[in-house]
Amino acid sequence: MFVDLVKLTIQSGKGGDGMSAFRREKYVPKGGPSGGDGGRGGHVIFEGDEGLSTLLEYRYNKHRKADDGEAGKNKKMHGGNGEDLVMKVPVGTTIFNDKTNKVVADITEHKQQAIVLQGGRGGRGNVKFMNSRNTAPDIAEKGEPGHELDIRIELKLLADVGLIGMPSVGKSTLISAISASKPKIADYHFTTIKPNLGVVGTTDQRSFVAADLPGLIEGASLGQGLGTQFLRHIERTRVILHVVDMSAFEGRDPYEDFQTINQELINYKKDLETRPQIIVANKMDMPDAEANLEKFKTQYQGEAEIIPISAYTRKNIDYLLLKTADLLDSIPQSSLYDSDDFEAFVTYQFEGHEQPYTIKKGDDGIYEIEGDGLKRLFEMTDFSKEESIRRFARQLRGLGIDRELRDLGVEHGDVVRIFDVSFEFID
Repeated sequence: MFVDLVKLTIQSGKGGDGMSAFRREKYVPKGGPSGGDGGRGGHVIFEGDEGLSTLLEYRYNKHRKADDGEAGKNKKMHGGNGEDLVMKVPVGTTIFNDKTNKVVADITEHKQQAIVLQGGRGGRGNVKFMNSRNTAPDIAEKGEPGHELDIRIELKLLADVGLIGMPSVGKSTLISAISASKPKIADYHFTTIKPNLGVVGTTDQRSFVAADLPGLIEGASLGQGLGTQFLRHIERTRVILHVVDMSAFEGRDPYEDFQTINQELINYKKDLETRPQIIVANKMDMPDAEANLEKFKTQYQGEAEIIPISAYTRKNIDYLLLKTADLLDSIPQSSLYDSDDFEAFVTYQFEGHEQPYTIKKGDDGIYEIEGDGLKRLFEMTDFSKEESIRRFARQLRGLGIDRELRDLGVEHGDVVRIFDVSFEFID
C-alpha cells in the first residue's frame, strides 16, 4: 500500500535522575559524596533510506517514544543514555510541525539523519554539588523531561521529471516505454492510483529519474478526484512533462485540457507556474491528431517546446528524452524550502532580556506562576529533599520572582501556586 502522508506524536526520552549517595567503605574515613549523573534521554532521529518507498510503517502506531536515560549510580558512575529512536523514511520525506506548519526536517539523501527532538539531559548527582562550603551535599537533580511534538510526515517523491496530464492521456504508457517501470495500464480513468518512478536513460548515456503522477482533473487543487494527494509530488520535480492527448479520443479539447491542468498547478502552488515544461503531444498515431496539433500550436502562446510523440509506437521518444536531459542540465539544483520555512527552536538560557515565567492571579485569588523556561527547573527539582527545595527557592529568587510577588502585594505566609503545586511564600 502506498502511503505518503501520516500524522504522529513523537516524544524524546527523559533524562535519568542524578543520584545522591555517599561512600561507605570499610577503612575509608570521610568518603564523601559519590552519586553519579543520570544518562541522557534518547533523541528522536529521522533517517533517509533509499530502500523505502512508502510511509506505511507509521500509519497505525501514532505515538513513538525514545527510551529514557538510566539513573545515576553509586561510586560516581554515570547512568546509561537512553536508546535513540531512529525512524527510517523514504528519501524525499519532509517532517512538519503540525501546529505551526513549519518544516522541522527535509530528508533528501540516503542515510541523511536529522535530530528532530533532543532527549532530556541527565540530572546531576550530588558529586557535582560539592564545593568548599558544602562538602557533603545531599542533593541531586531529576532528569530533564523529554520533549513532545505533533508532526506531519509528507513524502514528496525525489524525481527530476514529473509526468502530468489529464486521466488516460498516456502517461503510464510513456513511462513504461522510457524506463523499466511497469505500471498498470487500462482504458479507464484513474488507472494509476500511486506514483510510479522510473530511471530513464538517453541515447547519449545521460540519465534521470521520472515520476508518472496520477491523473489530475479540474478541481484537483481543492481535493477533487485524486486531489492534492499527488499534487505534492510535483513540488520536487525540476522539469514537468505535460502530456496532452492530441487525438481528442475522449471528446475533450487538447488545449482546454492543457489550460485546466496548468491552472490546477497554479492554484496548488504559485511557483509551479514558472517550473520549466515540455508539452508532450501524445497519441500522434491516432486519426485527427495532426490536425489537432496544428490547432493547438495556433492557440498556445507560451515558450515551452511542443514535442509530438507516440508512446504506443515509441515514435520520437528518443528526441523527447534528449531534450528533457538538455533542459535538466540547464537548471541548477535548488532546495524545496527557504530558511523561513524551517522551524526555529528556542533554548531558554534565562538571559536578561528573556522572561522565562509569567505571574497571574487565578480565579480563587491565588497568584499562579508558570512558563516554559521555569518548567525545566521545576521538573528537575527533587522536592523530597530539603536541600533541593532550598536550591529551587534560590533559583526563583535569582529569576526575580520573589521581588515581583512582593510588588504584587504577596506577603509572608500567603499561598502561591507553581504549576498547580501550592507553596507558602516566606519573606
